[in-house]
Amino acid sequence: MSEANEPRIAIAMKGYPRLSETFIAQELLGLQQRALPFSIWSLRQPTDGARHLMHKQITAPVTYLPEYLHDEPGRVLRGIGRALFRPGFLRLLPVFLRDLARDPTRNRVRRFGQACVMARELPGSIDHLHVHYLHTPASVIRYTALLRGLSWSFSAHAKDIWTTPDWEKREKIADAAWGVTCTRDGHAELTRLADRADKVALLYHGLDLARFPAPPVARSMRDGRDPADPVRFITIGRAVEKKGFDDLLAALAALPAALHWRLTHIGGGEKLAALKALSADLGLAERVTWAGPKAQQDVIAALRDADLFVLPSKLAGDGDRDGLPNVVMEAASQALPIVATDFAGIPEFVREGVEGVLVAPGDREALARQLADLASSPTRRGALGEAAFQRLAQAFSAAAGLDRVQAMLLEAANRRRS
Repeated sequence: MSEANEPRIAIAMKGYPRLSETFIAQELLGLQQRALPFSIWSLRQPTDGARHLMHKQITAPVTYLPEYLHDEPGRVLRGIGRALFRPGFLRLLPVFLRDLARDPTRNRVRRFGQACVMARELPGSIDHLHVHYLHTPASVIRYTALLRGLSWSFSAHAKDIWTTPDWEKREKIADAAWGVTCTRDGHAELTRLADRADKVALLYHGLDLARFPAPPVARSMRDGRDPADPVRFITIGRAVEKKGFDDLLAALAALPAALHWRLTHIGGGEKLAALKALSADLGLAERVTWAGPKAQQDVIAALRDADLFVLPSKLAGDGDRDGLPNVVMEAASQALPIVATDFAGIPEFVREGVEGVLVAPGDREALARQLADLASSPTRRGALGEAAFQRLAQAFSAAAGLDRVQAMLLEAANRRRS
């Protein structure tokens, strides 16, 4: 690799590549297309069997840190041994010990070990570190930055904002050069804890429409009356509590008996088996297809074949919540009407009665009413879907956000050499 092409930015994340994180893949590909020299650092090996086309197009070098320290003891010991002789170790040690006193877990020790490995293995050309997610990955990057004397920045998304303790968010934001997040709620929460008002910027992921086919010229006029041609609902997301798929199944079970419909769910997740059992208990097993995780080209094909997209997100028991799910915008890319909850970042894209219909989180009766109404109203579905596509094209393009991220990363990298 020539000196001009050597990576100047190291971009880290918990796992790479991941099918559920198309927004990260889109950003990486966009930065590559803008000729930003970067490398990718992952705390975990990939677990998904498939990959998006975007992942195959990203050519940046990828380094996997030891997922568990005992898996690569030699590598970890070399990293710690080198760290002991770095001037930055005296900066890191009190920070790590203070963190460990408040969070005395193996995970905290693992973050320290991963940081020592990363600090040793980072090439000398790296001028700045950037990390996706403010919880575990940001700890590794913060510690690495202290060891190597580098600046760092973060992109915060959803779970990392709402499940990380205030003390940890506050101290990480103070140490970072800057941060971005993708919803108004998340921005307000991080700004509340920031050491200065302009530390964290609101920056929507948006969607690169060049990666998507134009919406179908005409949607079906299915209205749920023909048992041979039922209305097709689709939902996409990991089977976790915050997605509200249990509420969706309950709402589907409450639909009128005369309404003919089918639901396709795309995604994996820890609650998938429980949801399948629930659908059987509710008598829905023959109407629900559990398609599992899919590469993006398969997701798009499923969206084009559907009549309505639904996502009943809600607050999880541990405080986790969605941001603005990328799948909402992906549905809009194919001019699908959207039924979702008035929660988290969703209403920042979907305006009630304009691009879709919003119901209160957990309100299964309201969800059932809206699904039944739109299932029997193909003309209204078409109008909502066209409005969703227009909003995406006009207000949520990825280009502006990518340009801004590139500029901020380059400015941070150049500051070190000035």
